[in-house]
Amino acid sequence: MKRLLWVLPAVLLLAACSGAGSTTSGPGGITTTSGKGGFGPAEAVTAAKPAPNAPAQGGDAANGVPVPQAFDPTRSVILTANIALKASDPWAAADAAQSVATGLGGDVIGLNESGTQDNRSASLTIRVPSQQFTEALRRLRAIDAEVVSSTVNGQDVSDQFVDLKARLSAKQAEEQRYLALLARPDNKVDDILKIDAVLGTVRTQIEQLQGQVNSIDKRTQFSTITVAISPAIPVVTPPASSWDPTKTVAQALATLAAVLRGFADVAIWVLVFAWIPLLVLAITVILTRNRRVARPA
Repeated sequence: MKRLLWVLPAVLLLAACSGAGSTTSGPGGITTTSGKGGFGPAEAVTAAKPAPNAPAQGGDAANGVPVPQAFDPTRSVILTANIALKASDPWAAADAAQSVATGLGGDVIGLNESGTQDNRSASLTIRVPSQQFTEALRRLRAIDAEVVSSTVNGQDVSDQFVDLKARLSAKQAEEQRYLALLARPDNKVDDILKIDAVLGTVRTQIEQLQGQVNSIDKRTQFSTITVAISPAIPVVTPPASSWDPTKTVAQALATLAAVLRGFADVAIWVLVFAWIPLLVLAITVILTRNRRVARPA
């Protein structure tokens, strides 16, 4: 009986220890281990290791067009891109680029097509909503054309936009103060004229600031992509060289004709100018004989 009384507390102690050291696995690969320490209960959370073959986050530059993955939606960014392509039919590629713009809710703000047949070229400027900028680049790179060069730029105008809106709010508040002064019943004519002149200046400044705010707002809502398409020059592979006796005979005959033509030219020059040295020789002989005859015996 005494042995049972000693064994029962030992069994209960082992059960408590095994329960305290239990480990549970939570969702998402997060492992939570609970236990007891010298200062009370504690929990340790260990994140699961990423897979070794997991793809890295970043821009997708397939086919040579850098495609940004994400932009901070809280910032005001003006996005622009310039892409140079080579296509077998530049005009057809330009039509495909226009379809990309219209299909994403954008438009074409410039188009130039020139050339004839195999020497065609095209350039166009499209505008798409900023939310569709990444998708537009993906669709443009899917066009049947080779990417020669590409550039994607982003201009952060958040600070400028916030500053303009603050200045606009201040000028609008100033306008309301002048309107309140203008509505006072005890104003004199001179006071009304002065307030009206200042109010006109303030309203002009408000219109200028509002125009700048609207311009930046539109440029951040729509992104501009410029596409230049040139003709792709097909690579001509020269045929493998092989010996052709007819070509060798033709080359030999052509060389022989050139040599004979050269001899003929030399003969003609000799016939034309040969009488000059003969004439000089004849004069020399005549003069020599005359001297001998004139000399006394």
